Amino acid sequence: MKKANILTALVAVIALSAFTIKASIDWKISDEFSIKFTSEDPTGVFTKMDGDVSFDPDDLQSSRFDVKVDVSSINTGRGMQNKHAVSDKWFDADNYPTIDFTSKSFAKTATGYEVIGTLQIHGVAKEFTMPFTFEDDVFSSSFTINRLEYNIGDMKGMSKNVPEELTVDISVPVTKK
Repeated sequence: MKKANILTALVAVIALSAFTIKASIDWKISDEFSIKFTSEDPTGVFTKMDGDVSFDPDDLQSSRFDVKVDVSSINTGRGMQNKHAVSDKWFDADNYPTIDFTSKSFAKTATGYEVIGTLQIHGVAKEFTMPFTFEDDVFSSSFTINRLEYNIGDMKGMSKNVPEELTVDISVPVTKK
């Protein structure tokens, strides 16, 4: 009798937890992603990114983004400008090889969603809010970033001609894992 009560209780716990445990959907990042940055000068793209993406519009609490962009994959369309961008005067790719974003929380907005997390560039980590939409299995985002807040370049020499604010446009098609 005692074994039957324990077995019944165990079955009840498992059955009830099946209704309360909900996992977010894991996504695989497509090679067709796009990360573009624009300003008066420079403009360009990053061509290498990887990471873990779990997102469910109906379960934002269990969603997460943990992505890394390879700094050395920068392409401005000009070879010398690419070399300069990865040098210690700008991104310093030898010491800071990736741009990292790790989410903390998600929220629904009037135009889509936003994710709050830590953005780390050039060794500087700051809380960052990124707006995004998710339609037809594509994450899209557009925002501005101040390069000086992350110690990218300085206001001396050649970099004084580069605007502080750059616009970043991201499109990341995904497939379910």
